[in-house]
Amino acid sequence: MRRFALTALVAVTLGTALSAAPAQARQRPLDLSHCTATACHFDLPPGTYDVKVLIGGETASSTSITGETRRALLPETATEAGDRVARSFTVNVRTPEGEPTGPDGTAGLDLAIGGSAPALADIEVTPARRARQIFLVGDSTVCDQPGDPYAGWGQQLPQFLRKGVSVANYADSGESTVSYLQNPRLWATVQPLIHRGDLVLIQLAHNDKTTDGATYRANLETLVAGVREKGGTPVLVTPIVRRWFNSDGTLNNGTALLVNGLGVDHPAVTRSVAAAHDVPLIDLTAKTKTLVESLGVEASKALYLYNEKRDNTHTSVHGATVYAELARAELVAQHLVPGPVFRTGPTLSYGAS
Repeated sequence: MRRFALTALVAVTLGTALSAAPAQARQRPLDLSHCTATACHFDLPPGTYDVKVLIGGETASSTSITGETRRALLPETATEAGDRVARSFTVNVRTPEGEPTGPDGTAGLDLAIGGSAPALADIEVTPARRARQIFLVGDSTVCDQPGDPYAGWGQQLPQFLRKGVSVANYADSGESTVSYLQNPRLWATVQPLIHRGDLVLIQLAHNDKTTDGATYRANLETLVAGVREKGGTPVLVTPIVRRWFNSDGTLNNGTALLVNGLGVDHPAVTRSVAAAHDVPLIDLTAKTKTLVESLGVEASKALYLYNEKRDNTHTSVHGATVYAELARAELVAQHLVPGPVFRTGPTLSYGAS
């Protein structure tokens, strides 16, 4: 069997699934000019695409792949000298490519080849024919953050998925349950895209600072009903904790546990709605509380942007990756997605960046 060159070899077949594209465009493969040693750009319309890569080279390598607005698509993967390893993932391409209320970004599919010693030997992109979507409805702790050092846990989730399941992250910075339902670029855009069998993960609380309990509950119920109306499966997610310690090293306070100024306990209301309407629940509040308390005041700083921004709400790339893994583990444990769909993600050391 012939060896692959270390330069990227690109074969993109557009196929009949892109019936809206001109016939000439569907038949014309993209060539080597669409990849460099560190990046690839594919001039493709919005949609869902399967990407198969072959990584490795003549020398030892370590390669990761991100795409679009800093989405983690392939965790850093090491290969021995002379080895080639095949990996596949499915990616959602949309406009805007990141936050729904943000800039459009670059049209088409953009991939960045990273890692400590990147080596991309081959890549093939084809339209996904049977992709299942995991939609994310959330705020800045979930969204595709546009720039370092910020990262949302939804931005890191795709690296835990195999081919056939993609993340459509419609989380948006600054949104509450009220604003998410009111803004036509948010829920009114997301709901029509949901198909039978899709999952919709809903984490909204951080910005419901002035939302009363009855309204907050009703808004969650509206989102749940809207997902079910389209044949999707809603999953309620309690918000990640704020890193706000008491003097005794616990997080048992309203700031950390997302109790707003009106006394509305957002995680408690979310749990109640899930129980009342038989909705799957991922209790990230409980899980992140346990983790942050176990790490303590100093080690937990690496999960958030305390060192960079004195920010105890938003997560670093490391923290977002850890929290994405917590969400991933719950999806598998609750059989919301079959376990084999997920590949092994990055090896996580919770207290280290």
